[in-house]
Amino acid sequence: MNVDVDCRGLLCPLPVIKLAKTLPTVAVGDTVTVLADDPAAATDIPAWCRMRSQELVSAGENQYVVRRVS
Repeated sequence: MNVDVDCRGLLCPLPVIKLAKTLPTVAVGDTVTVLADDPAAATDIPAWCRMRSQELVSAGENQYVVRRVS
């Protein structure tokens, strides 16, 4: 299952906050796709994944796919 979170037009730190609130709602192994056009998201979302031990599946073109690991 995949859940989309549309954060286009939102500035830091809102995309990461919305990702953090959404990830626990999906099962382990499922993904959350964050759509974010804030340039800071390119740094913030991968950093958040590393700090929270979650898998960044892909990043690019204002789209970040994060798999829930735990």
